[in-house]
Amino acid sequence: MKSSCTCRHPHDTALFTKKSSVYKEFLAEREEILRHKWIESEKAGHDIGFERALLDWIRNHRDKWRSARR
Repeated sequence: MKSSCTCRHPHDTALFTKKSSVYKEFLAEREEILRHKWIESEKAGHDIGFERALLDWIRNHRDKWRSARR
């Protein structure tokens, strides 16, 4: 009986992530969020946490950042 598994081979997944423009965009956005987290944590004098940085970045910076990347 043939297996009906549609699982991706690890090599296929690695190749996809290297070539995927969506994945590259995700990584670039994540890097900006982490940078924002660092800056805001420095201002606050303590680690503000990823979730707070993420929400603040989305509200205040994401649209302008995305426009600049186009």
